[in-house]
Amino acid sequence: MGISKYSLDFKKHCVETIKRGCRSSKSVAHEMGLDATMVRRWVKFYELYGVAGLERSGNRKFSVKFKLKVLREIDSGRLSIKESALKFNIAAESSIINWQRNYEKFGILGLENKSRGRPKIMSDYKRKKRKSDKPLTREEELLLENERLRAEIAVLKKLDALILARKKPKS
Repeated sequence: MGISKYSLDFKKHCVETIKRGCRSSKSVAHEMGLDATMVRRWVKFYELYGVAGLERSGNRKFSVKFKLKVLREIDSGRLSIKESALKFNIAAESSIINWQRNYEKFGILGLENKSRGRPKIMSDYKRKKRKSDKPLTREEELLLENERLRAEIAVLKKLDALILARKKPKS
């Protein structure tokens, strides 16, 4: 699992300050240099799940079945995205929004967990073609010569342009 940006003790301190009734979530957030919505989210998770709600770590994997359950709750109109994130203990509403988008585009296959990062075996990687032992046909020889001559002409044209640029008097 990932590492939380803020420690559990720090989150508990912020939430308990608000819970004691001393200060508002906005004032605590301002003092600590945080976003007020994040602090309010901590308070909600604390109210629903206790200290376990604050022990959040990112990059959790959810099953397709779970994702479907969440999306059905939203589609039925019983819960909003924010409410479902709180109810199902999902850290970010953006995850649910991505699930909705993928479900609309690709159906049930869009909800499957995809591996992240670089693939272990590069399947599309094409190695340089090996030179075969069989001789080239006359047509292939002419095409290669034609390509070589075009490259040679391009180099000569560049060289001429450089020489002309140096010979021009600077005014």
